[in-house]
Amino acid sequence: MSESSGQASVSPQPQPQPSVGSIAAHRPRAVVAPPVRSLDPDLDADLDSYEEGAGPDLVGGELPQGRFLDRERSWLAFNERVLELAEDPSTPLLERANFLAIFASNLDEFFMVRVAGLKRRIATGVATRSASGLQPREVLDLIWNRSRELMARHAACYQQDVAPALAEEGIHLVRWPDLTEKEQSRLFTLFRQQIFPVLTPLAVDPAHPFPYISGLSLNLAVVVRNPVSGHDHFARVKVPPSLSRFLEAAPQRYVPLEDVIAAHLEALFPGMEVLAHHMFRVTRNEDLEVEEDDAENLLQALEKELLRRRFGPPVRLEVEESIDPYVLDLLVRELKISDAEVYPLPGPLDLTGLFGIAALDRPELKYPKFVAGTHRDLAEVESASPPDIFAALRERDVLLHHPYDSFSTSVQAFLEQAAADPDVLAIKQTLYRTSGKSPIVDALIDAAESGKQVLVLVEIKARFDEHANIKWARKLEEAGCHVVYGLLGLKTHCKLSLVVRQEGDTLTRYSHVGTGNYHPKTARLYEDLGLLTANSQVGADLSDLFNRLSGYSRRENYRRLLVAPKSLRDGLVTRINKEITHHRAGRPSYVKIKVNSMVDEAVVDALYRASRAGVPVDVWVRGICALRPGVPGLSENIRVRSVLGRFLEHSRVFAFGNGGEPEVWIGSADMMHRNLDRRIEALVRVTDPGHRAALNRLLETGMSDSTSSWHLGPDGEWTRHATDAEGQPLRNVQEMLIDARRRRRGSTT
Repeated sequence: MSESSGQASVSPQPQPQPSVGSIAAHRPRAVVAPPVRSLDPDLDADLDSYEEGAGPDLVGGELPQGRFLDRERSWLAFNERVLELAEDPSTPLLERANFLAIFASNLDEFFMVRVAGLKRRIATGVATRSASGLQPREVLDLIWNRSRELMARHAACYQQDVAPALAEEGIHLVRWPDLTEKEQSRLFTLFRQQIFPVLTPLAVDPAHPFPYISGLSLNLAVVVRNPVSGHDHFARVKVPPSLSRFLEAAPQRYVPLEDVIAAHLEALFPGMEVLAHHMFRVTRNEDLEVEEDDAENLLQALEKELLRRRFGPPVRLEVEESIDPYVLDLLVRELKISDAEVYPLPGPLDLTGLFGIAALDRPELKYPKFVAGTHRDLAEVESASPPDIFAALRERDVLLHHPYDSFSTSVQAFLEQAAADPDVLAIKQTLYRTSGKSPIVDALIDAAESGKQVLVLVEIKARFDEHANIKWARKLEEAGCHVVYGLLGLKTHCKLSLVVRQEGDTLTRYSHVGTGNYHPKTARLYEDLGLLTANSQVGADLSDLFNRLSGYSRRENYRRLLVAPKSLRDGLVTRINKEITHHRAGRPSYVKIKVNSMVDEAVVDALYRASRAGVPVDVWVRGICALRPGVPGLSENIRVRSVLGRFLEHSRVFAFGNGGEPEVWIGSADMMHRNLDRRIEALVRVTDPGHRAALNRLLETGMSDSTSSWHLGPDGEWTRHATDAEGQPLRNVQEMLIDARRRRRGSTT
């Protein structure tokens, strides 16, 4: 993982990755490039209606009204938990800065997608009352009010806590007036040589219309006066996103780029008198609407829509709280934005720039370094040669747990070995997101160029990765791979890989089914699970599913898979209902679920029915949860926990007591309409008893009262439980897993 050198420069730098990949919105991003955004697990629109109180509960009659929490409020509560990690003095200091940046990045995408979508539906008259019972306008007011409170807390955490604490450690985040004369002189030279040439001031007057303000750009609103005419004029200067956000004025002393530009505005407006300047930032609707059914070519339709995205309507205006009322009125009027969408804040705006500070090379201010090792079932203890993964899989299934198990020596090595093996005849692969220089894509290209049949399903509609995935699709096609884009109207979100190998007179199928993307960088930051297997039933299921994705197969029933949109929801609800039967018969029964989001009303209602029958239900959710736990007569047997921290909890696990014969599934699906109705998702049943036991232990650890986590109450409020009654820290599940891997590696050595 690269680190920022900390040198003052505005030229493009190597792209350091934040040391924490902890939260929904954050994927590895460049310090100096425009933000790369993702709230992949949480933000797609859920528009399907669900009849409130629908469906009789055979245990206790009709389910009550008001049993669902509001999903937007729940998402804001999730981001508040992120903020609490930044506010926590026990979090390493640079990680606190990183969490501040993650909070800001999360909120950016929330406005770009959820708020923008809600406004669009209100404007077109298609918005309906939410499952929580709130009217669309009530939800919007709730979002505006709650986000305003959280943004104020976020700014205060930076101004009053994190920035002073960084200064005590010798990392000074200062403003222009705080610089010494020598530092200002050095930055003036830098401005003249490297900043000034890329700036473009845009005037506003009868000959110059108000300029287009791009989404998430940082801008200076400048007021200048013509000394000859005495007239005042407005101009806008965009802070170039290609330049470093924080410039090093002296060792360990950093000043925002916009301060350096503001201090030299006279150079941009020679002969004019600069009266005032104010920072502002606009968030726009950047959701995509591709009419696939009408598109002759999905690739061309998406490229056209990506161009339109740049000009989406504004949904939020952030301004410095000291802004002149005249300038603010001008911005509000020209951007056609309401007063409720204006957010005055203390500077500096856009604290996503703290990703660069968090990447500084100060290991003592970060989580202790952890390097994943090779899974013990794949490790060659007595040899330095790479493991023969096919031979290992012929012996046993391998259950991977990233980032604790290395992705590069497991999944990546599996595909690289397949590409190089002359006995491999075919590789079939889904790609939802992958890295900039992807070894996975390189392996697939090598396989195609060596004459193997290679089918790649590239999901070109993966939000904010559309450009990258279009590029990968074309590169793969040029290499001779068969590239398809999935099924009309459905995103392909399942994580599947299938290798067909000639072994004597038979063909053997090797499979990987995972919970995370084939992305080597995020595999070091996201917690995910994966199953590598040579099981013939799983291989046959993947063959059938790939045939459906690439051809016209209508298969809906599989041997060891549950596949959305046809069988996954029904399969889970059926298994939840079976637990009621087991419980009534006195057999072991439970439901344990680990997901990113728990929103789907049909699944939630099934859990309510199980709780009413006396079945214990545990839900470990990272982000949104619409389920109300602990409601007497409805959900007193349901517990909901959330774990946030060093790694982004991204895996999905579904475990059932099944009358004493535990059943466990892992896969790609969250409990949301978009996952269960508008995506191709897949869960695989884990059959190895040791693997089932390990997954059950993981779920028990995450739900334990001795584990640090947030607990959800029936009122929708989350309460953090980080210390015991004596004030001692509770167990950190992620640190426990890191320590376990280190001990195992030590014993192996």
